[in-house]
Amino acid sequence: MRIRTRLLVLFLSVLIPAFITAGIGISYVFSETQEANRQSMREIAQALALVVDREMMKREAVLKTLATSSALDDGDLQQFYLQAKRVAPTIESSIMLSDLHGNVLLNTRLPYQANRRDPNPLIKSLREQAEPDETIISDMYESTITKRLSFLIQIPVKRDNQIIYFLEMSVFASELQSVFQEQRLPSTWNGSILDRNGIIAARNRNADKFVGKSARTTIVRLMQESYEGFNNDGQALTGEAVTAFFSRAPRSEWRFLISVPQSEFKRSAYNAIMVVGILSLLFFGLAVAAAFILGRNATKAVEKLQESAEKLGKGEPVVVSRSGVYEFDAVSQAMAKASESLSQTHTELERRVNEAVAMSERSQRALLQGQKLEALGRLTGGIAHDFNNVLQTLTTGLQICLLNISGERERTLLQSCQRAVTRGVELARKLMAFGRVQDARLETLNVGEQMRQATPLLTGTLPSNIEFRLHHDHDLWLVTIDPLQFELALLNLTINARDAMPDGGTISIEACNERLAMSEHELPAGEYVRIRITDTGTGMSEEVSARAFDPFFTTKSIGEGSGMGLPQAYGFAKQSGGSLLLDSREGMGTSFTFYLPRTKLTSALPKLDANTEHPYLLTGSLLFVEDDALVRETIVPALSLAGLDVQVAKSGDEALQVLESGKTFDLVFSDVVMPGTINGIDLAQIVRARFASTRIVLATGYSERRVNLPDVRMLAKPYSMDELVVALSSELQRDNDRAS
Repeated sequence: MRIRTRLLVLFLSVLIPAFITAGIGISYVFSETQEANRQSMREIAQALALVVDREMMKREAVLKTLATSSALDDGDLQQFYLQAKRVAPTIESSIMLSDLHGNVLLNTRLPYQANRRDPNPLIKSLREQAEPDETIISDMYESTITKRLSFLIQIPVKRDNQIIYFLEMSVFASELQSVFQEQRLPSTWNGSILDRNGIIAARNRNADKFVGKSARTTIVRLMQESYEGFNNDGQALTGEAVTAFFSRAPRSEWRFLISVPQSEFKRSAYNAIMVVGILSLLFFGLAVAAAFILGRNATKAVEKLQESAEKLGKGEPVVVSRSGVYEFDAVSQAMAKASESLSQTHTELERRVNEAVAMSERSQRALLQGQKLEALGRLTGGIAHDFNNVLQTLTTGLQICLLNISGERERTLLQSCQRAVTRGVELARKLMAFGRVQDARLETLNVGEQMRQATPLLTGTLPSNIEFRLHHDHDLWLVTIDPLQFELALLNLTINARDAMPDGGTISIEACNERLAMSEHELPAGEYVRIRITDTGTGMSEEVSARAFDPFFTTKSIGEGSGMGLPQAYGFAKQSGGSLLLDSREGMGTSFTFYLPRTKLTSALPKLDANTEHPYLLTGSLLFVEDDALVRETIVPALSLAGLDVQVAKSGDEALQVLESGKTFDLVFSDVVMPGTINGIDLAQIVRARFASTRIVLATGYSERRVNLPDVRMLAKPYSMDELVVALSSELQRDNDRAS
């Protein structure tokens, strides 16, 4: 093989693995980009579906306010007509009042004397299908007066708990175009608001052409079958191939549809592929050219060396020639050192090739490692559940063995095994953390005590020029929350207040009980614990206040804030069944107010102390529900050893059959994650509702479903016999106390 060919092979051996790695990277980026686009479509469609509901509810609120008019109490419909006319002065919307048979008594689009009209058959049909007190939102229809596409909202007017009228607002569908003016979509995206029948009410592009037309049959069928979803191979009304996502507005049941041209999804990937392809061809061309030039120069040098060797063999004087290559020049200077020089050259070339190959292999290993970590993160949740079942079997089995063995040597060996199981428990926790398994711990507690415990944490974040004040009522109602998330929310709001007071000031936290007599702040009437955090800082503008709870929104410099502090606090309030309100004005400070609903429990579940010596002596009957055979084989003897009369069920469905057979139990002890139609959480709810005399305890090592049962005891797998006996004993004692 000629030298120039060898050089070409050398270049290709370095470039080809690099091109392969680049191709794998492009494929990954292509996939991730498409998934990011899909997620963006989903989030925008869900958000704008809520905006559609908000538009409907604004008009419903106007109707509810108008329904309180004293003119209706007096039966003065002409006076009410004048009031309604002021509410809807333009033709874009109208107020109508109907009797209980649907006959229109007045319509602000018509003179008062010409108002009596026959019932709207669409509204009459919807009212017959709805509850009497329910607000009705119609689908699209053509107004008989204006001949414009409209929709209608109707509420009942009640006096002394009796419906006396129906009050309606008819609105042009074109009014919904304001949604797209407030919420701008990318210029190439199609956004449509559709009624329940799939008729387009508003559209961000070509609205005059498509409003009033039905969406494609395929997407309409999907919308009728599911709450939300994708149509990956859809076709827009323009005939363009699109990827579409729809989301249903929960209140009105209208849909928001987003469709994106499929070319948009693929354009960035195609551009990357084009660039890499051009660069690949360029590098290949340079490699061939470099190999050719170097090969030609090397050939000339070798020919000169050959001439020198022939001259040396003939005994002719060797004329030193300068080729520009150190090794060749060295050979020319001293043929005796030619072998050594060539060896050094070969070694140097091998080193460079090995470095290039090693670099390529490291890149490939890094890519594979990233893929492995991602796959492992998805698997660990399921592994944690199975692993905890194995650890549960070992934990209970070893404890039973310790109770039945008196030999010191054997007990020492079993205790060593217990320590090994403890290490396994720690490993399971690490796996759960690695797999992002969230184990929400809801507790029923007094927030006053929780805030006092968190005070050192909060004050530790404040400089000396900021004063911290905490005040709360002593008889605060109990709430059921995640205490860690509560402390984190307080910390985020304290840090936000601190950053708003660079020159110092005061942070005040106050808590009290509050009863809402009617629905306020998007909360139903009821009893709440109100927590208000107030600062004397710079405050916020209206624009900043409007976006304060948006994820990743921050007014701080890059690197100083993530924009997730206030969204975390807001999310905590919503997940706790309450709300978080913001009141801020520039130069006048900021106030955040939590409303947390009062728990139905009169007291929190008592804390268990599994370290306390507890005799294994219980009395009563217990139904043990566990799908894992190994766990059953060890827990059943342990429960029997504790003195309980145990019956086993292998699933929630089987347990329900046993309970419905008429046999009574003092306790039900069940796993959470089980096969079948009934899991542990469902079983607990059934037992509490239908078998009130039976107490229930749940155990779990992993669950994707949040356990929100404040009055039900939870055990985390793997649990010890001490923990199990203490938990069951506590439940039996609670039952005895209740009976006495």
